[in-house]
Amino acid sequence: MPRVVHFEIPADEPERAIKFYENVFGWKVTKWEGPLDYWMVTTGEDGEPGINGAIMTKEMGTMVRNTIGVDSFEKFAKKIEMEGGKMVTEKMNIPGIGDMAAFQDTEGNISVIMEPKMD
Repeated sequence: MPRVVHFEIPADEPERAIKFYENVFGWKVTKWEGPLDYWMVTTGEDGEPGINGAIMTKEMGTMVRNTIGVDSFEKFAKKIEMEGGKMVTEKMNIPGIGDMAAFQDTEGNISVIMEPKMD
């Protein structure tokens, strides 16, 4: 069953958001080594319930998004559209991560599906 595997929090000032989440919740935040301004957020210890996420600049999006891990990008993109949803971005491959794209559900909410890269 596909599960939420990642979240993204947009920020006008990422450093301010990082400070907020570190100070309020004790989350650990580190700059991603990829080509975008993106900070990885660790919300707890491995083995604890919950998921990790990221803080990103608002140039990458302006709403909190959940990423749902799927076993087949194409299969779930078709299912989304068959059930009244809509793919809103093109499939994008993030090297070392996987294939992903944003979709809109029947209520207008935006989320992301991701088929992780399996090495």
